[in-house]
Amino acid sequence: MIKLTDEGRKYLEEGLPEIRLAKLLREKSLGIQEAKEKVENFNIAVQWAKKNNWVEIKEGRLYLISFPKEYEIEKALKDIAEGNKIEERLLKVLKQRKLVEEEREDVFKRAEKLAGKEITHLTSELIITRAWKKVKFKPYNVEVPGKKIYPGKRQPYLRFISKIRRKLIELGFIEMVGPLVETEFWNFDALFQPQNHPARDWTSTYQLKTPRYGKLPRKEIVEQVKKAHEVGVAGSRGWRYRWDPRKAMQLMPRAHGTCLSARTLASKPQIPGKYFAIARCYRPDVLDATHLIEFNQVEGIVIDESLNLRNLLGILEMFAKEIAGAKEVKFFPDYYPFTEPSVQLSAKHPEMGWIEFGGSGIFREELTKPLGIDVPVIAWGIGIDRLAMFKLGVNDIRYLFSYDLEWLRNAKVS
Repeated sequence: MIKLTDEGRKYLEEGLPEIRLAKLLREKSLGIQEAKEKVENFNIAVQWAKKNNWVEIKEGRLYLISFPKEYEIEKALKDIAEGNKIEERLLKVLKQRKLVEEEREDVFKRAEKLAGKEITHLTSELIITRAWKKVKFKPYNVEVPGKKIYPGKRQPYLRFISKIRRKLIELGFIEMVGPLVETEFWNFDALFQPQNHPARDWTSTYQLKTPRYGKLPRKEIVEQVKKAHEVGVAGSRGWRYRWDPRKAMQLMPRAHGTCLSARTLASKPQIPGKYFAIARCYRPDVLDATHLIEFNQVEGIVIDESLNLRNLLGILEMFAKEIAGAKEVKFFPDYYPFTEPSVQLSAKHPEMGWIEFGGSGIFREELTKPLGIDVPVIAWGIGIDRLAMFKLGVNDIRYLFSYDLEWLRNAKVS
């Protein structure tokens, strides 16, 4: 309970010092010494009058700048005297000026009021005052279900991505990073994908309007990639066309995470070495239960002299079964411009049937040799969103990004 102090009551009756000073100056300006003689608590009066921008001091005299129509401190004193509530900031000011104080009720008196009443909680006051002997405690019904509590937890899909990242790091993989906006050079040309390939058409990829062009990497890499396309390397005849560096400079949101693998191979990686990336990718597509235009891909490469297709199939099966929780897995022969042999990984969803997870293969020498790699490289690009559908029991890929509170609240913490 808040009440006025003696000083607060005095100011309520006689007026606050700053108000009394302002009233005097409304008649005429005063010298400082003269004002001191006329206003009690002169220092307080000047302090608050200046703070409120009511007065100014010039050449030893006080002048009135403005006179308040209503003063909130004065009104707050009246409200407290009448038992009304005031704003917390005003209460803080009044406490600082020692115009109000908090009246605390004696704990013994407060405890005495509870005698004979039924209460639900044993408090320290009841123990100190021994009032617990005089009250009745409401019995607990332990069979009544309590209110459901929804603790804070990570979004299920983000948690799944974090688990995959941690799993790969535990297996000794190094994470690859790169820009969301890539040149076509890294997205296609470095991967030995010809410039007239239908997958490079505007219907299959996005392109930037502004800025339209980026920079190519160092000259020796560009020349080797150009050679691979035009006349071939490592016994290949290439694609037999005139390679255009201007087209390779065009900017685009990356269409797949394999561009990060190309960048890594060109940066003199560890051999043997294992690398992965969880990459956001963009492709024009028809939105449905298994397709998004913006999606995540887990991309990986392993570089070693002794690698073969069996090693690749083992890694893919690990992803499908251990990470996604798939029971049935199939491998199909496939074709990609930059791998040979190429393999497609599919797994059986309990409700949606067989779903393609992604593609994989052994990088062709036309890709690796221009980037300075002379040993086998196995690679894969798997749709992490589809892996999550299996793990989280979701039937629609769009639901991974859902705001459905019921699903978010009931998602298991694993």
